[in-house]
Amino acid sequence: MNYETGFARGREDIDMSGEVDGTARKRRMIIIGAVVAVLIVLFVVYRMMSAGSDAKAGGEGGAAKQAATVTVVVPGRQSVNRMVSATGNLAARREMPVGVAGEGGQVAQVLVEPGTWVAQGQVLATIDRRVQSQQIASLAASVNVAEADARIAQSELDRAQALVARGFISKADIERKTATRDAARARVGVARAQLGQQQASTSRLDIRAPAAGLVLERKIEPGQVVSSGSGVLFRMAKGGELEMLAKLGEQDLARMSVGQRATVTPVGTAQSFDGQIWQLSPVIDPVTRQGIARIALVYNNALRPGGFASAKIVSGSADVPLLPESAVLNDQKGNFVMIVGKGNKIERRDVKVGDVSNAGVTILEGLTGAEQVVQSAGAFLNPGEVVIPQRAKAAS
Repeated sequence: MNYETGFARGREDIDMSGEVDGTARKRRMIIIGAVVAVLIVLFVVYRMMSAGSDAKAGGEGGAAKQAATVTVVVPGRQSVNRMVSATGNLAARREMPVGVAGEGGQVAQVLVEPGTWVAQGQVLATIDRRVQSQQIASLAASVNVAEADARIAQSELDRAQALVARGFISKADIERKTATRDAARARVGVARAQLGQQQASTSRLDIRAPAAGLVLERKIEPGQVVSSGSGVLFRMAKGGELEMLAKLGEQDLARMSVGQRATVTPVGTAQSFDGQIWQLSPVIDPVTRQGIARIALVYNNALRPGGFASAKIVSGSADVPLLPESAVLNDQKGNFVMIVGKGNKIERRDVKVGDVSNAGVTILEGLTGAEQVVQSAGAFLNPGEVVIPQRAKAAS
């Protein structure tokens, strides 16, 4: 009995000490896990803060690193000629249509070609005159007959006057012979007038130049039958003087005056010719709202009447900014430039452009001339973008 009881107690003591050891181990494990979790949380927070600082520093450095360097120009203001552009046709300044002045006939010869310079009165073409030549010969013979009759009448009168003193001839006979002599002289005058008339009529069979100038067009060939109703057979430019009929809007025409200089460029050639306005249209076309400025030009074989040409007319001068063409951009809203404003930020500035020349583009509105304008590559920049401006080098 005692042995069993003691054995049971010893067993209970053993079991209780094992439970105590297990509870302690669990408690230690929980404490260790909590410490590890706290360390992990602290490490994560530290890494996040470090990453944020690095990102901020990297962002600032990257922004500074990504700022583009752009070339800018400060145009200022300079005096440039104000130009007005126009288009129109070339023409003879004084065109002369030439036709048949007489009765006409069959063309015998054509003596000139288009592009030929001729003098005043020079024969351009001749018409067959065989019939007229015979008429002239007949009238010339009539003149000779009349002159012979006049000489005979004069001789008879002279002899009669010599016999009056002797009483062989009466005064009445003298008066009749005098009248006969006068009539013979009158017939001579009539015959000569008829001959002259026929000669003048025949000479009109020659088609002649009414003035010195340049033959522009020929509409006649040998063998052709022409008359006063045949119309224009030749067209000439008097003195070879040419002009351009420049079409201008009524606002531009109001700024024009006689004597203003112009440069004319025919279509199909890069060659330009100097001229000046010699006449302004006194009327405006009510449909097109345009008028004509006539620009006088000196003859050149590159200027062909009837051809199309463009003109630039100097209409005064103005002080305006002048930019290179690469600085001026355009889109559906119109023309604009990119400028570097406050804080080196890009700004869009709408402008109104004027003339374009080898010197550049004149800016009529939108700039004062003191702005820093992006010289090129403005199309790749956006408003608000920060850049590093660099002044363009002066052209050497």
